Amino acid sequence: MRIRKSAEDRKSEIEQTALDLAFKIGPTQVTTGMIAKKLGLTQPAIYRHYPKKDDIWAAIAAHLGEQIDQNIAASQNGNPAPAERLKKLVMGHLQLVKENPALPEFMVIRDKTDGHIVVQDSIQDAMTAFRVALVTNIRAAINAGDFRAGLDANDAATLIFGVVQSLVLRMMVTRNPAILMKDGQRLLDLQLAGFTPTGENP
Repeated sequence: MRIRKSAEDRKSEIEQTALDLAFKIGPTQVTTGMIAKKLGLTQPAIYRHYPKKDDIWAAIAAHLGEQIDQNIAASQNGNPAPAERLKKLVMGHLQLVKENPALPEFMVIRDKTDGHIVVQDSIQDAMTAFRVALVTNIRAAINAGDFRAGLDANDAATLIFGVVQSLVLRMMVTRNPAILMKDGQRLLDLQLAGFTPTGENP
């Protein structure tokens, strides 16, 4: 007997399928027909939940932005030391991208629809908050003596952002999200080592 899925479960399934396809073929190439086919549904079944394809992208925009914000909040759980909080923030973000590898695909779209713009804007807003969190934690680490006193927090945040972006670019080229966590911790530790007063890992 086939179990009927709830509307919320079906919506989540549609959104995840759209994201999977966006990583595989690019967001601009995804159609509701492709989503329906992959799920074994008809297009009208998709439209019952999302009258327009842009509605799917709007839901995805809200979901991805919320996940980035949740990672920022989660990095503070347990009130860890600033340097440790910084590591949790960055590694949590890399884990998020690993789980949603289509996320950076939206940032490099040129020929965008209204729906793609909504996703891109939502991610950009959340990434602005992510950068603010980086700078805040770096300043806290400087004040705590974990990082050297003369370190410029904004420059340090740019360097950390560079580590994240280089890993994301490699993932997009290799189509292998596993490298984010595999190499991320090592490269982040190497970068943070350059911020410490002694040159050692914090």
